[in-house]
Amino acid sequence: MLVAGVDVGAATAKTAIVLDGKLISWAVQPTGDYVEKAALEVTEKALKQAGYTMDDLDNCCSTGYGRRAVYFSQKAVSEIICHAKGVNYSYPDVRTIIDIGGQDSKVIGVNSNGTVDDFVMNDKCAAGTGRFLEVMADVLRLSIDQMGPEAVKSKNPAQINSTCTIFAESEMVSLRAQKTPREDIIAGLHRAVSRRVGILGRQVGYKEQIAFTGGVALNSGIIHFIEEFLQAKLVIPNPPQIMGAIGAALLVNSKVGTSDFDHVDQKPVEDSEASAFI
Repeated sequence: MLVAGVDVGAATAKTAIVLDGKLISWAVQPTGDYVEKAALEVTEKALKQAGYTMDDLDNCCSTGYGRRAVYFSQKAVSEIICHAKGVNYSYPDVRTIIDIGGQDSKVIGVNSNGTVDDFVMNDKCAAGTGRFLEVMADVLRLSIDQMGPEAVKSKNPAQINSTCTIFAESEMVSLRAQKTPREDIIAGLHRAVSRRVGILGRQVGYKEQIAFTGGVALNSGIIHFIEEFLQAKLVIPNPPQIMGAIGAALLVNSKVGTSDFDHVDQKPVEDSEASAFI
């Protein structure tokens, strides 16, 4: 059976093509302004790479923020479940997943059969997400691709006390006025994001092995500071963005449905912990 898993996130759309339970191709592209168009284009691209067309597709499952806009999907599933299944397929020994995307960050506990034990998610503000780093890159007049390499150059990361976009920008202005080296400012931003996500995941608990997924897992600075905070080596999928799409494809024939995890109450992050970047 030829199936597609389509993960439409805030920043990128991803499709994984699975034939008889085996991943055979994948594609990633920016979501842009038109979710339906991006979902179709990225799926056609992934199919073409494998030598197929949309007419050959037997089934499709969608996930991510735009999952209900994928009109050619027969099923929609929460990204929490899909990430767990996709990582378990690729890395069966992983028991904790850190996922940081454009608009949210989450930590998921996963068991040996790829189902979710527990999770916690931050989707209420930009703190601890890729969007925060994008805004800071714009302020510093750098591309997002330059941020990670600059961060790991630093020998003395600056102290950034807030990951609120507005307050962090104000801190950066002050640090630049003090002639703080640019790489130290950038390292401080990366360390603040990493610590926020690290603290968030304490509510789930970190069990090795730990995988880091999502577009922000392409950032070497975030990898460095999360590993420093957790004192653990992270498993980085290649590419890290497609785990949810793989999981969606593998869940095409499962009983998991669109409502699973959609209305689960999120665990609150205590303010004292969420702001503890000292």
